[in-house]
Amino acid sequence: MMSNLFSIFDPSTNILNLSINWLSTFLGLLFLPCSFWFIPNRHFIMWKFILLKLHNEFKTLLKNNYFQGSTFIFISLFSFVLFNNFLGLFPYIFTSTSHLSLSLSISLPLWLSFMLYGWINNYQHMFIHMIPQGTPTILMPFMVLIETISNIIRPGTLAVRLTANMIAGHLLMTLLSNMGSIIPSYLIIFLILIQILLLILESAVAIIQSYVIAILSTLYSSEVN
Repeated sequence: MMSNLFSIFDPSTNILNLSINWLSTFLGLLFLPCSFWFIPNRHFIMWKFILLKLHNEFKTLLKNNYFQGSTFIFISLFSFVLFNNFLGLFPYIFTSTSHLSLSLSISLPLWLSFMLYGWINNYQHMFIHMIPQGTPTILMPFMVLIETISNIIRPGTLAVRLTANMIAGHLLMTLLSNMGSIIPSYLIIFLILIQILLLILESAVAIIQSYVIAILSTLYSSEVN
C-alpha cells in the first residue's frame, strides 16, 4: 500500500530511457509570455506588487549588506519554488519539489556559497558568531559545537522542510481520492468538499513554503557579513 502511495512521486514518463518529467520544472516559464511583462494587466499589477513587497522585505533583512540587485536571487528563488509547488497541484503534472534531489540542489549551493564567502572574507565575524555574547567560559566549547552542527544541517533542513510539506499534502489528497470507491454514494459530496478544502490548504502551503525557503536563505546570507 505504501509503495503504491509513494509511487505517485516517481518519474514515469520516459523517452529513450530518459525521464522527461523533470522538464515540468520549467513549465512555469510557459505561463509567463512576453506580453505578460510588457502589457499592463491585473495579473501583471498583482505580481509586480508581490515582488515589490518581497524586495522591500529582503532589503530590510539584508540591512547594510544590501546592494543593487542583491534581492533578485531570493525573489527568483521564491518564484521558482512557488511555480513548481503550484504546478504539482494539477493532475498528471510531476511534482519536482517533492524530491530531495531538487530541493537539496537548491539549498546546498546557496549554503555553500554563503559559507565560503563568509569564511574567506569575514572569518573573524564567523568565529565571533559561533559564541553568543555573554556565554560563560566553561560553555564556550559546547556552544561552538552546537553552532557548527546547526550551520552544517541548514541546507538539509531547508530541503527536508520543503520536500516533507509537499509529500504530506499530496499523500493526504491521494488517500482521500482512493476512498471514493469504498464509501457510500451519499458521502461522496462530503468527500468532495473535504478535498476542495484540502486543495485550498495545499495552495496556502505552496505559497508559505516558497516564502519560507526564500526568507531563510536571505537570513543566512545576512549572517555572513
